[in-house]
Amino acid sequence: MDTSYPREDPRAPTPKDDGTAHTALTLGAPLPPPRDHLIWSVFSTLYLNLCCLGFLALAYSIKARDQKVTGDLEAARRLGSKAKCYNILATVWALVPPLLLLVLAVTGALHLSRLAQGSAAFFSTKFDDSDYD
Repeated sequence: MDTSYPREDPRAPTPKDDGTAHTALTLGAPLPPPRDHLIWSVFSTLYLNLCCLGFLALAYSIKARDQKVTGDLEAARRLGSKAKCYNILATVWALVPPLLLLVLAVTGALHLSRLAQGSAAFFSTKFDDSDYD
């Protein structure tokens, strides 16, 4: 059994040596395929959909995937970049307001507790009748 690699197809035609020189030019490493951020867009659409930014990200992700399938990698890269931007905006806009509300609630509770301590000390003060003269 032959286990050498690469295996060659025995049915493939053999190249004919006609004496001419052929040059192969390698222009560098190929670029990685463009990312479409489809899964992130689906989650942005379902869970973090503020101002329909998640839906826009999903639309651009689907367009990027379609362009990648058709072979237009530059358009797929551009559309994937737009999908990424909309996903970032949807995530930030969905996470900042609850965090801001939490910070305001904590600071408000702290302020009210200090105010309550001060007013409790005021109402527990004993006054004499001579204080009103």
